[in-house]
Amino acid sequence: MFKKGLLGLVLVGLMFWVATLIAPAPIGKAIFEWAAPLEASVYGLDKKQIDVGDMTTYLYMNEIEADRPTIVMLHGYSADKDVWPRFAKHFTDDYNVLIPDMAGHGETGFRQDWHYGGPAQVARIIALLDKLSIDKVHVIGNSMGGFIAGHFARMHPQRTLTSTLVDPAGVTSPIKSDMEKLLANGKNPFIVNSREEFDAFYAMTMAKAPYFPDFILESMSEKYQERRDELAEIFLDFHGQDSLQPVLSQIQAPVLLLWGDQDQLLHVSAVDVWKAGIKNISVKVWEGIGHMPMLEIPAQSAAVYQTFLNKHS
Repeated sequence: MFKKGLLGLVLVGLMFWVATLIAPAPIGKAIFEWAAPLEASVYGLDKKQIDVGDMTTYLYMNEIEADRPTIVMLHGYSADKDVWPRFAKHFTDDYNVLIPDMAGHGETGFRQDWHYGGPAQVARIIALLDKLSIDKVHVIGNSMGGFIAGHFARMHPQRTLTSTLVDPAGVTSPIKSDMEKLLANGKNPFIVNSREEFDAFYAMTMAKAPYFPDFILESMSEKYQERRDELAEIFLDFHGQDSLQPVLSQIQAPVLLLWGDQDQLLHVSAVDVWKAGIKNISVKVWEGIGHMPMLEIPAQSAAVYQTFLNKHS
């Protein structure tokens, strides 16, 4: 496993280096789309596709073993499964790990007749678990994924071992975030029309972003511009809908709340709302970290999560 992992990391690094020389766009995009699953495979995660009702879900997962617990990791709005592997690698030896591209995102894709609200996404996760014959799970989600993880715990307490919310959406924060101020002025920063707008948006997502070559950022910018209409529809389906704030007391599973105090998308003052509403909750707030701790400090955030899982195993 060590030799395979080392070789994989060398190949990923070599491809990134080559791409910086021969990219900018289409070749660099193709290399990244190959490199991301390769990096995930280094960490013990294979890309799969599973039919669940009206859709085919694409996901990263390791080999399912019936005698060990399962963690489901949920990405945020406009993101995909690739935000999780550097965090997930710390759990693949001892847990079944499922990282789906949720409906409207990643390789699972978008359809206009699908609904993208929190409860609808929960129903699809349940369908995925049923297809895999998995009963109870630990669920962890970031941003919109945290919103969905909260609804999962509320709607399916009998199937929720723990629920971990990483800078989650779903409640109204006492202090407006930078994103909320933009939305109030009619500008959704996720709806990108140029590389300049993408760079401004990307700077809001993390305080300590991992290094990515410019060809990756260019590819990401192009993808956001191509998906403007889809992202706008997804946003309307979930943002401001199905608020968890009035029903937080219905979440009975142990909850871990993680937040970066420099989050520009969802203000850290929302922590007080979650603490007031959920009885069985633990909280960790990092100084100098933004909206995506699992990408900004993957090992550190994984260690906090592991401690929480150990406590509730």
